[in-house]
Amino acid sequence: MNLKEKTQKELEEKVEALENLIARRGVGSDYLEKAERIQRDLNIALVLGTATVILGVTALAVYKFKGE
Repeated sequence: MNLKEKTQKELEEKVEALENLIARRGVGSDYLEKAERIQRDLNIALVLGTATVILGVTALAVYKFKGE
């Protein structure tokens, strides 16, 4: 790795660290934290809902085939 690539990589890492610091402590960080929490909860609900639908359809299919 030459000097230019190394310098670019280090600068990108520092910019990313600074962006993370701003996201954690900057203006709107509380709103961002709340939005991330809501998104996580929605993702969990979506996964559980999908699993429930799949189990329901499977149970219905098994019930229908056993009835025949």
